[in-house]
Amino acid sequence: MSQSREELALELKKHIVEYLNLLDIKPEEIKDEEPLFGPELGLDSIDSVELIVLLDREYGIKINNPTEGRTILVDVKTIVDYILANKK
Repeated sequence: MSQSREELALELKKHIVEYLNLLDIKPEEIKDEEPLFGPELGLDSIDSVELIVLLDREYGIKINNPTEGRTILVDVKTIVDYILANKK
């Protein structure tokens, strides 16, 4: 059974909090369209590498091109769209 978009978004947020050790943030506090690399979450380039590892490990999605990564790792909504379009 495939998960709904909302379930996938919440699961992704849980993974983001876990992989990036965001101890002060609860997954449900991350808004789907909140920029991941803005002042709210304050992620940096090291975090983007962790997100790429997360997508590979959890969803089998490989991002090899940093430019492609910048267009995918915008916010939770964009990542969920990409997972849904590319998940094997």
